[in-house]
Amino acid sequence: MQVLNIGVFGRTNTGKSSLVNALTGQEISIVSDQAGTTTDPVGKRMEIPEIGPCRLVDTAGLDDVTDLGAQRVNKSRAWLNRVDLALILFNSNSFTKLEQDLAIQLRGLKVPFVLVHTQSDIVPLDEALAQELSEKYGTDVLEFSVALLDEQEQQENIELLLAFIIKALSSSPLRERPMFEGLVEEKQTVVLVCPIDVSAPTGRLILPQVMAIRDLLDRRSTAVVLQVEELADYLATHPTPDLVVTDSQAFAPVSACVPPEVPLTSFSVLLARSKGPFAEYVAGAASIDALQDGDKILILESCTHHASCEDIGRVKLPRLFQKYTGKQLQFTVVAGLDPLPENLRDYRLVVQCGGCMINKRELLSRVNPAMEAGIPICNYGMAIAYMNGIFQRSIAPFCR
Repeated sequence: MQVLNIGVFGRTNTGKSSLVNALTGQEISIVSDQAGTTTDPVGKRMEIPEIGPCRLVDTAGLDDVTDLGAQRVNKSRAWLNRVDLALILFNSNSFTKLEQDLAIQLRGLKVPFVLVHTQSDIVPLDEALAQELSEKYGTDVLEFSVALLDEQEQQENIELLLAFIIKALSSSPLRERPMFEGLVEEKQTVVLVCPIDVSAPTGRLILPQVMAIRDLLDRRSTAVVLQVEELADYLATHPTPDLVVTDSQAFAPVSACVPPEVPLTSFSVLLARSKGPFAEYVAGAASIDALQDGDKILILESCTHHASCEDIGRVKLPRLFQKYTGKQLQFTVVAGLDPLPENLRDYRLVVQCGGCMINKRELLSRVNPAMEAGIPICNYGMAIAYMNGIFQRSIAPFCR
C-alpha cells in the first residue's frame, strides 16, 4: 500500500514541530522558541484510520533567515513536489503573503491542503478571517493548539485535526487505484508468477507482489503464488484461472505457457494503471519503434539499491532495447529522487520503473516534466512487453 506524505509548512515558530509531536504522540521533532530549530525536513510514519500508512514531514520555517536558511527553505520547498496533503500553519491571525503564495502554489500543483491556525490558546482564530480564507481557497480552516489544559479537550482538538486530514485525503485525486479494482471479483482466482532468481531479494517478495496478494485478500479472491517452472503443471491440473500476473522479466516464457483465452498482465503494468499516467505509457511504448542510432533514453529508478550484474534498469532493459531496435542507443539512469537531467529535451524516451517504493504524487512529479516537454514516457513492464511482442495482450485486461 502506498505511504501518503503529509507536509507541515509555515513560518518559523508557528508550531510545526509541536503539531507533528502531538499527532504522533511522540517527541519526533525538537521544539524550541528559537527560530531555525528544525533544519532538514523530519519524517515520521504513522497509521491514520481510513487512510492507512502516512508519513508526517516536519519542515523548516519558510521564512528562515539564518545563515543556512536558504538551503533549509529549498529543502522544505522540495517537499511540495512530493506531498499528497499539506498543512499550512499560521498564527496570530496573520495570513501573510508567504502563506498566500504557498496556497496558490499548492493549488497549481493540485495538492489539497488544510489551513491550521496554531497557538489558538494564546490568540484565538478570528471567525471572519476563517470564513474569508475558506471561501477564497476552497479548503478547511482549523483552530488548533497543543497547549490546552483540559486533557480531553486537547485530545478532541487532535482528533478534529485528524478528521480534517482524513477528509482531505479521502477525496484527493492523488490517491492510488487498488491494483485489481474492476479486474477481479470475489471468489475469482489469480495466479501470481513470482520468479525467485538472482535478481530477487533474499528471503522476501518484492513490494508489488506483496501489494497484489493483499489486494486479492481484501477482495476475498484466491491468490495462487508460484514460480515460472511450476506454471505449466498448475495450469494443466487446476481449473482455468481468471487472471495471470507475472513479473515483467518472465513475460516471454509465461506468455508462451498461458492459453490465449486467459487474461495475462504483469505487476508493473498493474502499477502503471494504479498510480501512473496509464494512457501516456501506452502511447509512449509505440515510440520505441521510432528510435534511431544515437538517441538517448532516460531510465528512472525510484528506489536506491545495489545494482547487480542482472539489474533490470541498468543492464537488462538497455540490452533488450539494443537487441530489439538494432540501434546504438545511449542510456542515462537516475536513481531514487535525484534531480532529472537539465537537458531533458535531448532524450527521445523516458522509461520509469513501476514505482512501488513511491506514491502516485511522487511518481507523477518524476514523469510530468517529460510529458510537459513532449517526450514519450513508458514504464519498465510496458516496455518489456512491447519488445517481447506481447504488449497488446498485457494491456487487454484493462480494455475490457
